[in-house]
This record gives sequence, C-alpha cells and structure tokens, in this order.
Amino acid sequence: MLLLWLAASVATWVPARWTAQDPQSLELLAGTPINCLLMEKVSPEFLAAASSRGLAVLLTLRPEADLEAVLHSAVHAGLSGLVLEGAFEQAQRERARRALPQTGLPLIELPPRAHLRLDRSGPILGSYQGLWPGIRVSEKGVARAAPTGSPWLETNTGFLRYLRAATDAPIWIANRPPAGPTSMERYLAAVADAAIIGARWVVALDPDFDGRLQRREAKALAAWKRIAEHLKFYEDHPEWRNWKPSGQLAIIIDGTSGALLANGIVDMIAVRHVPLRVVPRQRLSQQALQGARIIVSVDPAALDEAAKQLLRSFTRAGATLLSGPPGWKFPAPTVDQITLDEKGIESLGEIWREVNSVLGRRNLGARLFNVAGMLSHLLASPDGAQLVLHLANFTSYPVENITVHLPGSYTRARLLAPGEPPRELALQQIEEGVAIEIERVSSCAALLLDCKR
Repeated sequence: MLLLWLAASVATWVPARWTAQDPQSLELLAGTPINCLLMEKVSPEFLAAASSRGLAVLLTLRPEADLEAVLHSAVHAGLSGLVLEGAFEQAQRERARRALPQTGLPLIELPPRAHLRLDRSGPILGSYQGLWPGIRVSEKGVARAAPTGSPWLETNTGFLRYLRAATDAPIWIANRPPAGPTSMERYLAAVADAAIIGARWVVALDPDFDGRLQRREAKALAAWKRIAEHLKFYEDHPEWRNWKPSGQLAIIIDGTSGALLANGIVDMIAVRHVPLRVVPRQRLSQQALQGARIIVSVDPAALDEAAKQLLRSFTRAGATLLSGPPGWKFPAPTVDQITLDEKGIESLGEIWREVNSVLGRRNLGARLFNVAGMLSHLLASPDGAQLVLHLANFTSYPVENITVHLPGSYTRARLLAPGEPPRELALQQIEEGVAIEIERVSSCAALLLDCKR
C-alpha cells in the first residue's frame, strides 16, 4: 500500500532544479504548480521550510558520489527521495534500487538515453539528455532548413513520443538551457516541447536568470511568472496525458532503429504536421495499427514472422506499407549521442522520399497551414468524444492566420492558451470535413474539439 501511495504521489510531482539554499527563496514558488525540487545540496533549515509548504525535495547524485553514505543518511535527513543523474555503473544503480525501497523513499533515475530501461522499474522514466528546443540557426544567424525543407526545429518530441508509446510511466526530461542568457521564449518552448507529448520538463534556469530571479529583479520575476503560467496551463489539464495519439500514419520503431535519437524519421514527419502514431516494435499489435492507412516500418529485418504476417494483413486491407532499405541499420546509440548525425540523416533519405511522396496532400487526421516554426500533436480522448490539437510556437514572434483542416464532424471548437480566456472558434464545412481559422498563437495553444456522435 505504501508503494502504491508513493507511486501515485510521485506521478503528480512537477519538478524543477533549485540552487538557492535560503528558505525565503521558496516564496518564489507560491502560485506556481512546481511542487518538487531537485537539489545537489540542501540544509536542514531548507528541508524544514520546504516540508511546511508541502514541497518534495530530492537530492540529486552524480556518479562520483559516495552512494552508500548518502543512502544511509537519506531517511534521517527528511528528503522525499533521491535522483541518480548521469551515467552510473550498473552495479551502483542496482545497489541503490535494492536499498531505497527498504527506506520507503522513491528512487528516480535520469540516465543517458542509451541506458534507459522501459520496464518501468522506477516511479519515473526520464533522461537528463535533451536538445534545447528552438529553431536551429546557421552561423550567419538565419534559420537553417531541415531535410523536409521546413525550418530545422530542435525538439525532443520524437524521442518523447516513443517513450509515451513504450511505457505508462510518468516521463521527465531534464535537459538544461545552453550556456549564457536564454530568452523567455525559449523557456516557454522547453515547457511545451515536453508537455504536448504528455511529459514534464524539469525546469532549469541559466545562472544569469537564476541570479536575477533570486535578487527579485522585475524582468526576471515577470519571465518566471510566464514560465509558471505555462506549466500551470498543462497541469490544469491532466486528462490530456491519458489521451492517445490520433492519426492514420503509424511508425514501427524501437531503440535500435533510431527511436532514442533526435532528427530521425519521427521528427521529420512531425515537422510536416502530419498526425502520427509511434508503435514500439515490442508493442506491435492489430490494435496498435487499427485505422492506419500508411505504416512505416523503419527496420523490417527486426520483425518476426508474426509481425510480418500482421503487416501483410493490413496491406491486403488497403494500407500502404513503407519499409527501410534492405540491410540498412542504425548505428548503436552511445552514451554521448542524442542526435542522428549527418550521415544518419542522409541514410534516412530513402525512407523520407518514399514517405513524402505518399503523404502528398492527404489529410491523415489534420492538415495545418501557415505553421512554419511550429510543432503540433493530435490526441483523442479514450471515449472518442474529443480531440485536442496541441500547437507549440518555436519562433520568437506570434504566429498568425493559422488554418486547420480536420476530417469528420464536430459540434464545437475552442482555443485554449496560457493566461488567456477560452475562445470559441467557428467550424466551416469543407469537402474533407471542417476548416478552423486561428487568428494568433503567441507561444502555445490547444485546439479542443467536441466530436459529433
């Protein structure tokens, strides 16, 4: 019962890295949804103040830490749990896993992507490795084009889509901002990049922002308020984390075929705003592919005979199957690698050309117009009564005059956005379903649709 209670409690944690030791710094968390602090050192006075506010405090350990000494004192210190962050040796991780359950404290592991375990052995699944979301720029300061021809978006969503499909565990991504001052818009992109997939970003501030915030400078306080507002926007809709990706394109992929790396085939398709479903090879089933009109098998050689027979049954029913080149393999992921390199991107060219030619102007769940520099993600409620189309703006300016085409029939459309009242939007009947005009998206938004039953 204790373990079940702990699991339920941990699932509601909204995490942030915290460097200040002054108990008065906790006043900055008032009015925010942040209720879990990751700290590398902590005083008894700070722990007492955090406990009085109902905040969980987790001690973050690095591979060089004296693990046995920390485990021995963790319970008596009043901590809420421990975090192993980094490339720990297997023996270290196993000792911690054996010791922590006896203390009643949760152990959260944030390993390199290559060391991730998808069997939900812990209360949280996550990694400290991630790209800093935004638009990649060239050395001349202009937006760089991706292989798709769109602006190259640095995003973790392809990786996170795979984790969401491979496990039911809550997901954290603990990527830090780059060195030097970072704009507020990039922090908002980091929140949305994780949240639209149903994951949580472990909030982390660059040293300049952190220092100005602790000194209560006006601009820093205003930026902090905006970040908290965006966190709250997604925390106010926890049901979205239980909704499933909607769309008629399915990608069969796993950790050995690029699922743990950024800039792969999932990201290439997602930046085209084509709704897609990631299907981990180990979870391939008729139900997982139900409704798919296009199926992409990234590594067909890894499929067993039952899986191949399943795909043949879908193609006989009219689905299109696209497969990776015969004999082609992804390089094995390494501890330090989180992106597909230029050679790997070139290797994906054959799959991408086939996918792109098949996509054409089809509407596989949603078609979006005037959304350069944005990401989207389409989800359906378990009962099929609602859809939500997430929109995340990676540019530094509001995107205006967005058009969405959706197949099917709907009775209501509302646009939800952080810090703004809900807006009712008109449904215009078109040949393929409905068209919806969105006047403006500043940082992120959610288009919520009630389906006609």
